Amino acid sequence: MTMPAVAPVEPKVVTTAKQPRWQANLAVAPRAVGGFYATSIATLRGMFRRPFHVREFLEQAWFIASVSIMPALLMAIPFCMMFVYQINILLAEIGAVDLSGAGAGVAIIREIGPVVTVLVVAGAGSTAICADLGSRTIREEIDAMKVLGIDPIHRLCVPRVLASIVIAVFLNGLVSAVGLVGGYIATVYMQGASPGQYLTSISILTGVPDFMISEIKAAVFGMLAGLVACHLGLGVRGGPKGVGDAVNQTVVFSFLLLFLANSVITTIALH
Repeated sequence: MTMPAVAPVEPKVVTTAKQPRWQANLAVAPRAVGGFYATSIATLRGMFRRPFHVREFLEQAWFIASVSIMPALLMAIPFCMMFVYQINILLAEIGAVDLSGAGAGVAIIREIGPVVTVLVVAGAGSTAICADLGSRTIREEIDAMKVLGIDPIHRLCVPRVLASIVIAVFLNGLVSAVGLVGGYIATVYMQGASPGQYLTSISILTGVPDFMISEIKAAVFGMLAGLVACHLGLGVRGGPKGVGDAVNQTVVFSFLLLFLANSVITTIALH
């Protein structure tokens, strides 16, 4: 007796649609923003807790200054001279060369000084902070501190954020002073304007309130850059490659936040 032939049963293939990359990023974004706010709030609270680690603060301030001062000077001199040179060309076309110093003061004190501070603090200072904390994270030093009952936010992040704020304020004043000197060179020696006109017209449109607003901008920029660097440094995953990725993200996110903060503060100050 022969058995009837049975048709082979094909295995059922379950297909899963791959989730698009933009949907995955969209799902992760709220968690990343929430984590940044949590780190920021914990750091701001830690600034009012004792003890305050003075030695760590001084070391970090010196470290950030050592990697930021020279790039700030190298950026400020050509950037300010080029900007003032173009402003003077525009003023000459409308017959207002006497206001060359006023135009230089407005451009340098209100915008160029804080913008150069943004670029230097985010490009040099915050990346160094992120690399330092990221290397500590992958070596499990942060986990060891938590096991010993030491708060890494209070011990590591607070001194670095405060140092970033102080150095950013200092850099803004330095860039403004160097920028005005560079504007003087561009106006007097390159375009043949009168030194007296340049010096006396600086105070026409700018004064102490404008410089204080510029310093407030620099302090906010330093705080945001420090917070971004600390958050990404403490959240490093994936070994040395993760540290490199965190450093790259620090530059991008710092630039986005700092230019956004610059636009908001400028709008409020000039309203």
